[in-house]
Amino acid sequence: MPAKQILAVVDDLMFAVKIDAAARQNSISVVYAKTLEDALTHAKSQPVLVLIDLNHNRLDVIEVIRAFKADDALKKISMLGFISHVDGERKQAAVDAGCDSVVPRSAFSVNLPKILKRHAGTF
Repeated sequence: MPAKQILAVVDDLMFAVKIDAAARQNSISVVYAKTLEDALTHAKSQPVLVLIDLNHNRLDVIEVIRAFKADDALKKISMLGFISHVDGERKQAAVDAGCDSVVPRSAFSVNLPKILKRHAGTF
């Protein structure tokens, strides 16, 4: 079993498949959170990265970011949000809430293997 883990707050199956494939290539396990409580519970294992789909259809992802940043044990976990390039308002809200980095969905898809390598310490 891989030692490194990422937490994904994603409801888009296309991105879940891409995340799973890139994680496997980098010997990283992936845990998916479906609720805020689920995300906070999984984060206690200190994943190397939290990936957040800022266009999530079922969760208030800004609330998820705020909850992580308000918790002393979780606020240092790196958070990477990805979003539709046309949604500037939500991107700014994520940054304001404490998301460490926000990238367009297209850049996220292209650079995902490199992102995971960097966070797994294999880059």
